[in-house]
Amino acid sequence: MFLALALITGGVLLRQPDRLRFRRGRPHTAPAARLIVLQRARATNVTPVLLLVGQWVQITGYWLLAAHGPLAATTAALGVAVQFRHLQEISHHAVHGVLARTLIANRRLAEIGAHLPLVFGPVAVRRRRHVRDHHPSATLAADPNLVDLAAAGLHPGTVLDRRGLAQAVLHPLTPRGVRGTLTSLLDNLRTHHGYNRAAPAVGAVLAVLGTAYTVGGWPALVAGVLAPRLLLYPLLAWWSLLAEHTWFDPDHRTGTPAHVEAGRCLRLYPHNRILAATAAATWLPYGDLHHYAHSAHPGLRWNYLPALEGHLPRPHFTPDALLFGPRSVTRRHRAALARPAARAAAGSRSS
Repeated sequence: MFLALALITGGVLLRQPDRLRFRRGRPHTAPAARLIVLQRARATNVTPVLLLVGQWVQITGYWLLAAHGPLAATTAALGVAVQFRHLQEISHHAVHGVLARTLIANRRLAEIGAHLPLVFGPVAVRRRRHVRDHHPSATLAADPNLVDLAAAGLHPGTVLDRRGLAQAVLHPLTPRGVRGTLTSLLDNLRTHHGYNRAAPAVGAVLAVLGTAYTVGGWPALVAGVLAPRLLLYPLLAWWSLLAEHTWFDPDHRTGTPAHVEAGRCLRLYPHNRILAATAAATWLPYGDLHHYAHSAHPGLRWNYLPALEGHLPRPHFTPDALLFGPRSVTRRHRAALARPAARAAAGSRSS
């Protein structure tokens, strides 16, 4: 138990040099141009390596913890799921080219530190899908994320009862969601658009499974790898997707990037610092809580997004909760989805 806690603590400490490097000289509020100058001056290939190593050291600590009974295994499953979510967001910034100093370092760190061991698709494919296809077209018909939302039954004209809403919110845990996760994992082990990565991906997966079993036996394998990767991490990533945009009723605008994004982004927990800090430490890490600021200036590293957010006008929706309450994300999505059906019904009655 002591060694497990020591590794978890050691992983946290290994991440601090990166945080401290980019914290130095950071203003409380500033425009993007000033922050980008500071970001370029701090850019390095060294601390991002420590950052990723720290994440995997923490995961190893959780694998050790899993062997100490059911409660410890449950804690390990949740802890590893959070670390997988962190790795997703770290690699997201690498895809944008702002994790490390050079493009090749960004690509290699993303592949080795996250994409291969977690069985994500190739970094180049993710970059095209996310940077080229999603960012300019967020909430529009060309946005590939709308396909993922529709696969969970979230498309305009859908009237969700309570059961349907629960199934949509918990989609990765449903049979259809689990099948989708497994299909994606198998697909990511194959050749992608000329990227033959089956051998390195399979090797990375076997290394993760073998290390987990060596460290903590079957509890680490089940609670520390399979449950987080197949169920818990996909759920956290899904909730993050739901909380990024007003997907089904954006306010379409023209003008500056910030003005455009303010009409299709949301900002969760603007009035509750405790919930905001908890989300930033768990399921909305590495700047994902500040997705609006990221959408307005995608070339900015997560360390500077809070400072930029303070310089921007508020987005058009600032919900107080994700799941419950009159000002929750799911309440707004549910109402927006039903509007086309309500309009169609009203039109048929009038005719």
